[in-house]
Amino acid sequence: MHVYRERLWPTPWMIVVSLLLIPASILVLAPVSLPAGIVTGIVLYLGTLGAFVAAAPVVEVTGTELRAGKASIPLALTGEATAHEGADATAERGVRLDARAWLLIRGWVPHVVKVPIVDEQDPTPYWIVSSRRPTEMAAAINGSRRPSESA
Repeated sequence: MHVYRERLWPTPWMIVVSLLLIPASILVLAPVSLPAGIVTGIVLYLGTLGAFVAAAPVVEVTGTELRAGKASIPLALTGEATAHEGADATAERGVRLDARAWLLIRGWVPHVVKVPIVDEQDPTPYWIVSSRRPTEMAAAINGSRRPSESA
């Protein structure tokens, strides 16, 4: 059962900007062959779109687990998650960042959630995960942790 689920798709402006691959390819290949430039530009653009889709990770909170991309951790091993937005999120990704932290950040997603790791065997102090809805994600993590703590 999914308590929270989000896919970190690239922003629309990235898709629009990548359209510039088509005229760039035409410009480079036009002296050789205009049709080759057009075809190459279209193939490069479609390849870029495919890479965007393949590289868009899923962030998911279930009743017992946090999954971020290919990584997962039981919620019983996490502390109180906190949402960070704006300058606070920038600081968490920058000047306040511990080099040992596990990161799933995307530059086109402005907000992050910080999830402390309470497992003494794990050298990772916390996870930083990008989210477009950080308050909802932190609430889902914290809400899913509560039943297991009282048991």
